[in-house]
Amino acid sequence: MPHDLELIGVGKTYDNGAPAVIDFNLNVEKGEFIAFLGPSGCGKSTTLRMIAGFEDITIGDIFIKGKRINDLPPERRPTSMIFQSYALFPHMSVRRNVGYGLDVKGMAKRERDAKVERILDTLGLTDIADQRPDRLSGGQRQRIALARGLVVEPDILLLDEPLGALDANLRKAIQAELKLLQINLGITFIFVTHAQSEALTMSDRIVVMSNGRIEQISTPRDLYTRPKSRFVAQFIGRNTILPGTLTAANDGFGEVQTTHGRFRGVPEGKIAPGAAAALVVPAEAFTMLPIGGGASAGVGNTLDARIESRDVVGPIIRFQLLVEGGQSVALEGHMEHYANGFPAGSPVRVSWDAAKATIIPVAA
Repeated sequence: MPHDLELIGVGKTYDNGAPAVIDFNLNVEKGEFIAFLGPSGCGKSTTLRMIAGFEDITIGDIFIKGKRINDLPPERRPTSMIFQSYALFPHMSVRRNVGYGLDVKGMAKRERDAKVERILDTLGLTDIADQRPDRLSGGQRQRIALARGLVVEPDILLLDEPLGALDANLRKAIQAELKLLQINLGITFIFVTHAQSEALTMSDRIVVMSNGRIEQISTPRDLYTRPKSRFVAQFIGRNTILPGTLTAANDGFGEVQTTHGRFRGVPEGKIAPGAAAALVVPAEAFTMLPIGGGASAGVGNTLDARIESRDVVGPIIRFQLLVEGGQSVALEGHMEHYANGFPAGSPVRVSWDAAKATIIPVAA
């Protein structure tokens, strides 16, 4: 069977010659929740708009269920798009807003009304169906935009940072609702966000982008625990990156010689011994113990450092450490482990399990 969505070598170059998206390749299965994640200007929204038909494609092809859609206008594509601003009509009732897309399609009134009532009931909007959206809360307006996008029964729902206007608590609640809705409906979702927490919480797979290119496509767990590039290691989570040279690789592990010693980790990608590499250690992978006076050379996967700062975030305590020579180390753990005996300025020794560290290639 064809993929629900397939992008093959898709690129976008603006009239001034500036590239916005470069060689984008992706296959999406039916019912997947895919997030496009990256900093502002990385090309994620441009890619979404090319799928929707609001941006022309410079090169490449887009297929939905095996049908090439490059030349189809937005209204003829089996997609719906939800914008951050929601783009609701303030003079229309909730019911009329939701049914607008069906009116554009020229659907018969009886069938249209039945579809609108079903989606209003599904999203808990029946009680406010006759109100105007400008008098409703942000969460309610977000549900109205979802209802309008879903009522036309698209093959793919495209969402461009739809939770960006919500406060933190409401955003978390809507995240859970949105994921549950997507699972129940079985519709493919393509979701653009710059918020790591949204992508990691909601997605089946995440496409990380930088400067118009795909950096990595992985499940949330693999993306967080096994970054494949320095950009991803810096962008996702709080990682310590120790640059050096790969000296050996066997039995699924490798060794990287750094200025602070030789350390073991799990190689990602093809890296030959002698090549530039870096060891990536997540903040939560470190274990910290106090040591007395001065710094000493690390042995194995250990480093001696000094605590620069500590911050408490709920049950989590975050440390910033400094290794001799200026290397910074980010460490975090539960308060119960580090509540006492680790003031700023203290000398400490950190260690980590080689299986939790990743060795990545470093471009010359």
